[in-house]
Amino acid sequence: MSDDQPPSRHSPQKSWVEKISHLLTGEPQDLEDLLDILREARENRLLDTDALSMIEGVLQVSQMRVRDIMIPRVQMVVVPREAELETIFPLLIEFCHSRYPVIEGDRSNVVGILLAKDLLARVLQNKSLPVEQVMRPAYVVPESKRLNVLLKELRTNGNHMAIVVDEYGQTAGLVTIEDLLEQIVGEIEDEHDEHEDESYVFQRNDHEYMVKALMPIEEFDEHFFTQLTTDEYDTIGGFIVSQLEHMPKKGESLIVDNLRFEVVKADNRRLHLIKLKIQ
Repeated sequence: MSDDQPPSRHSPQKSWVEKISHLLTGEPQDLEDLLDILREARENRLLDTDALSMIEGVLQVSQMRVRDIMIPRVQMVVVPREAELETIFPLLIEFCHSRYPVIEGDRSNVVGILLAKDLLARVLQNKSLPVEQVMRPAYVVPESKRLNVLLKELRTNGNHMAIVVDEYGQTAGLVTIEDLLEQIVGEIEDEHDEHEDESYVFQRNDHEYMVKALMPIEEFDEHFFTQLTTDEYDTIGGFIVSQLEHMPKKGESLIVDNLRFEVVKADNRRLHLIKLKIQ
C-alpha cells in the first residue's frame, strides 16, 4: 500500500479525535452531538454507565420545564387552612410526607405549606390550634420555569417544595427538590417507602398492591395468576410501557381485564413503582 495514501476517515480513533476537536474548537453542534461523544467515552471506558446516566439527566433537566415532572393538583395531599392540628395526625400517619400544601376552599388555591415538624412542635402546646397559625408561606413558580433554574432557586432559598401555578394564577400542581434530583440520579428511596424490602410486591390490603416495575413478567403472572407474558417485554414495567406506547408519567393508569395499574413513581427514563388494584 502506498505511503501517500491518507488514513481511513472511518477509523474509530480518528472519529473520536475529530469529535473532541469539534467540541474544543467551538464548531457548531447540537445536544445530540455532545451525547454521542459522551456515549463513545463510555464505550472507551472513560465514563462508567452511572456517570453517563447522571450527565444525561443533567442535560435533560436543562431542557425540561416544571410542568413535565410536577405532581398534578388532583394528586396533591392537602390540608385545609381552618383545620385544627389534632385532626391532621391521621393524614400524616397515612402518607408520611414532611410537607403539605395548605388550601383555602379548594385545591386551586394554595395559601401556605404545613411542615410536619412544625405541627409536632406546636400541637403539644395547643391541639386545637388552626393550621393557618402554623403554616409557612408557599413558594410559587410558573409551570413554564426550567428545571435547572428552579433547582438553583430551591438550593439558594432553602425551600424543598414549590407550588406550581398556571397562566391564570391557579394551582396546577407541586414539585419537590427530590423530584428534581431524581431526574438526575434516578429514584431516591427513603425509610417510608413501603417497597424497600427485597420482594417485588407489597400487599396493602385484600385488593391493592404496590409492585416494583422491575418485577419479571413471569413472576407477576405466577403471583397474580395472570397471563401477560410475551416475548416483547421482560418486566411488568415493560408491559405497561408497551400497552401505553409511551413512557408514562406519575398518575397515569392502565386497565387490563380486572387489573388497574397506576404509575406511582417514574422518571423520564423508566418506571419505578406501580400501584395495582384487582377489581
